[in-house]
Amino acid sequence: MANNGNKNKQSQQKGELVLENVNRVFRIPGAPACHALKNCSLTVPRGSLTVLVGPSGCGKSTLANIAAGYDHADSGKVLLDGKPVTGPGRERIMVFQETALWPWMTVMKNATFGPTMLGGMNKSEAEAKAMALLEKVGLREFRDKYPAQLSGGMQRRAELCRALVMDPKVMILDEPFRGLDVMTRELMQEYLLTLYRETGLTMLFITSEIEEALFLGDQILVMTNLPGTVKTTVNVDLPRPRDFSVLSTERYRQIKSEVMESLYEEGAKIFAKLDGAGDLLGSCRAGG
Repeated sequence: MANNGNKNKQSQQKGELVLENVNRVFRIPGAPACHALKNCSLTVPRGSLTVLVGPSGCGKSTLANIAAGYDHADSGKVLLDGKPVTGPGRERIMVFQETALWPWMTVMKNATFGPTMLGGMNKSEAEAKAMALLEKVGLREFRDKYPAQLSGGMQRRAELCRALVMDPKVMILDEPFRGLDVMTRELMQEYLLTLYRETGLTMLFITSEIEEALFLGDQILVMTNLPGTVKTTVNVDLPRPRDFSVLSTERYRQIKSEVMESLYEEGAKIFAKLDGAGDLLGSCRAGG
């Protein structure tokens, strides 16, 4: 369980996300069926920053989309605070791998469109909330700019701001810093930890980077190859608030070794099954 010491009002709204025995099969005409997720179960505790890692194409993004309500499970349950998830909802906000800012809207309009049009928030309230969040992420002076006028890192900060304006219970982040340069990526990780500390929001963060998982997470869930399921849960008992000095500690190296060993076991299985697996992997590419 997270222990970030946050006491503000938004932390009271954090939710617990649970997946129970979730299965998802993709069927493409002329190709073998791909069992992307098989009996996949996990719990994202209230107020935790839980990180999901696994081999490429193992179903991480499929799981994220099901948790957010953008895709459905063929069987199994997805629960938020004990209630079934049946589709997208403002209590579960997703930040995608690629930017999802509307290019024809300014940063401010991007941040306030959802709350005013979908969330029942009046314009002045949404703008005040957005302005406070833009201040936190260093974008106050860019509120009237369009996405094309922002750097990649600034776009990601704007998306985090837009997500938080909705007052969600859970934020699901599917490799949101993928493609950023090393320095920008590290800055974004620090921004995210600051927002997490200040909001107490429940977060499910998907990544392929072990170091990123260790730096951010309270717990790391390691997935298997296809069909994907959670094979190991690793507790990241590194102190918070956390900065990059933690990367040089002995405990960090011990946890990293544990996660890498679990991941490398799955990697070895991939290479062992490469012969004759091309068609199956190709049919599953969209589900990973």
